[in-house]
Amino acid sequence: MQSRLRVQGHPIQPMLVTFPYGLFVSAVIFDLADVLGGPAFLGEVGYWSAVAALVAAALAAVAGMVDLWDVPGDRTRHTAITFNLVNLAMAGLFLLACLIRADSPQNGASPVLLGTELVALAIGAVGVRLGARLVRRFDEGRAEATTFDALGGVSGSSTEIIRPRP
Repeated sequence: MQSRLRVQGHPIQPMLVTFPYGLFVSAVIFDLADVLGGPAFLGEVGYWSAVAALVAAALAAVAGMVDLWDVPGDRTRHTAITFNLVNLAMAGLFLLACLIRADSPQNGASPVLLGTELVALAIGAVGVRLGARLVRRFDEGRAEATTFDALGGVSGSSTEIIRPRP
């Protein structure tokens, strides 16, 4: 079984999921620096990193919902639904933190909001584990080159160049 949304044979949703995770981690790092007494602009950068992560999470959720149509009704489907719910919980906590911070001056972080973000990241860690399990199950049978020796038998290009017609 393969994902409906693919780029050069690779599913899009696992690629998109990395953006919100990375941005959420960045937001927490900036907020931690702000709470520990760093310059005030770090809180603002953390806020906008979380907002960007929420936008990326929405795009990844759309791709995940499209992929959910192709998941068979067995344990894999249960894992996929749990994965999406865990990501929704993580994004929901960050959304709550962003809504609270939207009214504060310079969108600075507080220790309570930082704690909420850390809980959200812990929930996100469960999502990473579930996502890795899904990637292993979703594209079973797909051969991947794991060593440089395995690439020796690969010939040709994955990109095709076609000349325009006159």
